[in-house]
Amino acid sequence: MAIVTIYTTKTCPYCIRAKYLLDAKKVEYVEIAVDGDMDLRRELMAKSGQHTVPQIWVGDTHVGGCDELMALGRSGELDEMLAAQSEPA
Repeated sequence: MAIVTIYTTKTCPYCIRAKYLLDAKKVEYVEIAVDGDMDLRRELMAKSGQHTVPQIWVGDTHVGGCDELMALGRSGELDEMLAAQSEPA
């Protein structure tokens, strides 16, 4: 089961960087590519209040973009969030 959702575009270097971190941690994620899809862009804006990509959620928690994800990774908080999401309820 994917515990991370990431809204991306194909050519965004920050999207690529964020996915690289998730891949390195072997985190399963759902990628929603918003390239040229105005309905998905509107969905992204409604959910996050942002129009930029990437926008990333761990479970139901919106963590923000690439910089925020990297900061969580450096501090160890990302691992804690991921572990909390994978624990049985």
